[in-house]
Amino acid sequence: MPFKAAHLRRFLASSLCGAIVALSSLAVQAAGPVKIATVIWIGYSPFYVAEQLDLFKKSGHKVSLQMFNDPALIPPAVTGGSVDGGMITYDQVISSVSKGSTMKVVMPIDYSNGGDAIVTTMDIKSIKDFKGQKIAFNPLSPSDFLLSYALQTNGLSEKDIKPINMSPEGVPAALASGSLKIGVTYQPSVNEVVSMGDGKKYKVIYSTKDAPGLITDVLVFKSEYIKKNPDAVKALIQGYIDGLDYMRKNPDEAAKLVGKVMGISGDEVKEQWEDVYNMPASEFGKVFTKSTDTTSLFGSGPIIAKILKTKGEIKAIPKTEDTYDDSIVKAYIK
Repeated sequence: MPFKAAHLRRFLASSLCGAIVALSSLAVQAAGPVKIATVIWIGYSPFYVAEQLDLFKKSGHKVSLQMFNDPALIPPAVTGGSVDGGMITYDQVISSVSKGSTMKVVMPIDYSNGGDAIVTTMDIKSIKDFKGQKIAFNPLSPSDFLLSYALQTNGLSEKDIKPINMSPEGVPAALASGSLKIGVTYQPSVNEVVSMGDGKKYKVIYSTKDAPGLITDVLVFKSEYIKKNPDAVKALIQGYIDGLDYMRKNPDEAAKLVGKVMGISGDEVKEQWEDVYNMPASEFGKVFTKSTDTTSLFGSGPIIAKILKTKGEIKAIPKTEDTYDDSIVKAYIK
């Protein structure tokens, strides 16, 4: 949670009309399009493909992707009922549930796969060298979660560093100025930093490739909606699966479709696909399995929740079991 950047989530108006879809020998009329709040993000490519190719129709539903210019506005839109569901990062689910929302994760969509990274000057040899150093990052963001996890797994904490509040986009200039040696950012800023000084002055010392699943995008609905409209939820999940299948079988055509939504070229889409990992249905189960692995909500959730609570974003940490409903996705887990 792009233009040429993997993380730009820019406004784009897009809507679809309701439709009557024939299923088997019966004509089934949808009650209107299923409205899903989203933002421009490369990890949502399977849904963009499914919408443009109308892959949801075989499930008897029309889906309208409602584009938001700010991901922070999606949880209240879902909770308030102005949309039926939404695509957000898991930290937003934890925060919303802790405040009383009945929002539930019904399926994982993607996770950052190197798109978020900690960049340093060449003289920083390991995470342990972060002690006493100034580190620039955006608080309560994926950058914060990645840094905290890197510190935690190397015997350090935020008390051992000097935090500098900075946007990910500001990190390249800060490092170039020599005012600090370490920053947390995302693509394309990561590549911008690494390429400075002819590629000999800066490097990626840690990235989301080292913590797969820590920064995960998920599809959410309120529990009430899931109970009343299980077929609609199933249609979204199947649409994602079909969209991802099309991407893998027709990468060039899929890239063009996604590029139309994102306003970039097909080649740029393919380049950005390298920074995220869209989970196939066969891997959905990992996300809901009780494990300390970061690909599981039980592994990444407590890490994220602890940071949110420590920094006052939430007052209490919700149980992981209260943040998801895998009843529908179980049929796809093999």
